[in-house]
Amino acid sequence: MIKIKAWISAARLRTLPLSLSGIITAAAAALAEGVFSKLIFILAILTTLGFQILSNFANDYGDGVKGTDNADRVGPARAMQSGLLNAKELKTGMIITAAITLLIASMLIFAAFGNENFVLSVIFFNLGIAAVIAAITYTVGKNAYGYRAMGDVFVFIFFGLVGVVGCYYLFAQQIADFILLPAITIGLLSAAVLNLNNMRDRLADQKVNKNTLAVVLGEPKVKHYHTALVLGAFICALVYFLLKATHWTHFFPLLAFLPLFVHLVTVYKTTSPPLLDPELKKVALSTFLFSLLFFISMCF
Repeated sequence: MIKIKAWISAARLRTLPLSLSGIITAAAAALAEGVFSKLIFILAILTTLGFQILSNFANDYGDGVKGTDNADRVGPARAMQSGLLNAKELKTGMIITAAITLLIASMLIFAAFGNENFVLSVIFFNLGIAAVIAAITYTVGKNAYGYRAMGDVFVFIFFGLVGVVGCYYLFAQQIADFILLPAITIGLLSAAVLNLNNMRDRLADQKVNKNTLAVVLGEPKVKHYHTALVLGAFICALVYFLLKATHWTHFFPLLAFLPLFVHLVTVYKTTSPPLLDPELKKVALSTFLFSLLFFISMCF
């Protein structure tokens, strides 16, 4: 029972809604264009959950091995840091999760393309491989990109561009007009969640030479960067709905930005990085709310 709780802790369930935001957004766009598929949607959800859990296991392992997770760390204790899981167990968990996720991803690709388009199937399978590599190498290895201020870029690409545009392509097998705008919205908000996490951990990361963008920029520049991410996401979403909306209810997703604007004021007022921890949930859930409202509004 203790081990089960340890694995649940390592999976970091609170991060999962954010990872689903891109898939739900792509599904909403597919609904709007009349190309939605329940099977593709379900398999895409399962694949994304697998990649996120794999990333969380790898993050727990990588930071644990490097000693980044120590007494100075802010936020929930990690499984390896707490001694609930050791390095060997986390490695095994990563291998099993990667294998299962790639199997589901293969089912997703087959559901979308069947036997008729081998080239596209190969491209999307390689994207799955790339997602596995990106999930692992964020903190694992000597050249972990999360330690070289590159995490934001990879999150923007995989949560935003690949997650939304790639998933939409699985539905429609073509790129819809302006789909890049909601993709950029989700990518920027996802990067904002990571940046906020790094802002919270900035002082602790600086001590162990984990050079996140928050460490590189320092305060107050990182707060300006954070504001740019959120406002950039709002502008892209607003432009998309101005171009595509056919009814006033289609603008409902923009309501998700109201708590984010309040959040920005809180970030600027907060002088102690650890006090930013509660704001993480607000940004992640607001991103999820945006995608959910987007999906619901397209149902009507």
